[in-house]
Amino acid sequence: MRLKVNRLDASSIDFQSRMDALLAWESVSDPRVQQTVSDIIERVKQQGDTALLQLTKQLDRANFKSVANLEVPPQKLQEALDSLPQDKRQALMVAAQRIRQYHEKQKQDSWRYMEADGTLLGQQVTPMDRVGIYVPGGKASYPSSVLMNAIPAKVAGVSEVVMSVPMPNGQVNPLVLAAAAVAGVDRVFAIGGAQAIAAMAYGTQRVPKVDKIVGPGNIYVATAKRAVFGVCGIDMIAGPSEILVLCDGQTDPDWVAMDLFSQAEHDEQAQSILLCHDEQYLDQVEDSLKRLLPTLERHEIAQTSLQNRGALIKVADLDQAIEIANRIAPEHLELSVADPEALLPRIRHAGAIFMGRHTAEALGDYCAGPNHVLPTSGTARFSSPLGVYDFQKRSSLIMFSPEGASNMGKVASVLAHGEGLEAHARSAEYRIIED
Repeated sequence: MRLKVNRLDASSIDFQSRMDALLAWESVSDPRVQQTVSDIIERVKQQGDTALLQLTKQLDRANFKSVANLEVPPQKLQEALDSLPQDKRQALMVAAQRIRQYHEKQKQDSWRYMEADGTLLGQQVTPMDRVGIYVPGGKASYPSSVLMNAIPAKVAGVSEVVMSVPMPNGQVNPLVLAAAAVAGVDRVFAIGGAQAIAAMAYGTQRVPKVDKIVGPGNIYVATAKRAVFGVCGIDMIAGPSEILVLCDGQTDPDWVAMDLFSQAEHDEQAQSILLCHDEQYLDQVEDSLKRLLPTLERHEIAQTSLQNRGALIKVADLDQAIEIANRIAPEHLELSVADPEALLPRIRHAGAIFMGRHTAEALGDYCAGPNHVLPTSGTARFSSPLGVYDFQKRSSLIMFSPEGASNMGKVASVLAHGEGLEAHARSAEYRIIED
């Protein structure tokens, strides 16, 4: 099994152009995919459950007899949890507890304050009524995704969490249903792809309309989420999984190689990059990659990912490595160095930062506690991990006392007249108390 990983040198004259080419990823821009998704959304809007039944049979290879079969009975979730082997059940419980504990820290409370003249200002924080979570069920199924999306919503106080997961041939990983039970998911539908997004966004006779849709998916799911944004909220348009390891050359090369594989095995478009100043160490990691690749069950996917989008990059020093890391703004950043705390203040852009040699990114995927739904493709420059705050709304509170309304009415009047909006001005002026 031959593996050829891209080798780049940050000092070379063509480094910038090669980096640009390596990082390039066109999100949900395929016109054929967009047309297909548009057609699916329109069918669901017009035909509702009838379209869902037909599309599920056609695209998910699930030949359900009636619309009722599209919904998984609640008792099936608990049965899936009860039937798990003890080690898997315990692992789910521990992961869920840690995720819940972490996200409890993110809860935001309403607040208010009173000004001297009796005017009240503040903010009221309320949860969304109903959210939908999409869980992939294609090349792999992700019970961890259920926990990461549903638990923050429940911590936020969302009344109803609806989950949609494709069930090819009517089957799904029991861990997915068990995770739904642990996370407190209220309703589960055996629907995948763009049709699931359309159903949750617009609602059908069977599937309720939600306020926000979260969760990863393939290009059809991502395209559908972009298309329905505005009808409901979405978390993000997620690109392929990615990891950037910044190493000082002292971590076991096998550890770093497997960390790179941990993202490369997701899919062929995933991206794994290593930055190090020591060329000999880069050689050692490359040797580890070649030796360990055949031992992976998903070795073909990992090989394609590494050869097409992976890279081992030689940098001049840690300063240059940090500069490149901030430019990439990775989903996952491993600081595999002796003193990660010393580098942390200089890291400006990253979805999640894994500090120290022993902190494998995989721990963050499952059980560390912080959310694994993270900004990808450089969007960590302006985006944050999924959290409780994504399921809460903030309403401004404004209550003027007569004195406050009079004082601020004079200010508003001047500004409104300046904008040529007479009704605004006069509305404020009505509240002005004449001396």
